[in-house]
Amino acid sequence: MIGTLLTFLAVGIVSIVAVWIVLSVVGSLLGLTLGIAGFLLFKVAPVMLIGWAALKLWAWARGNRGYLSAKDRRWLERE
Repeated sequence: MIGTLLTFLAVGIVSIVAVWIVLSVVGSLLGLTLGIAGFLLFKVAPVMLIGWAALKLWAWARGNRGYLSAKDRRWLERE
C-alpha cells in the first residue's frame, strides 16, 4: 500500500514538473512572438508608412502619377 502511494506521488511530481516545463516553453515562445510583433508594429511600420507617404508625395510633386516612361516600357516589353 505504501509502495503504491509513493509511486502515485512520484508520478504526480513528475507530471507537475513536465507540465511546468511545457508551460514555461510555451510562455517564452508567446512572449518572444509578442515582442517581435510589437517591434514590427510600433517601430518598423511607422517608418515604412512615412517612407511610403514620402515616395507618394515625391512622385506627385514630380508629376509622375505611376505611369511608365517610354524607356521603362521598352525594357519591360523586350523578350
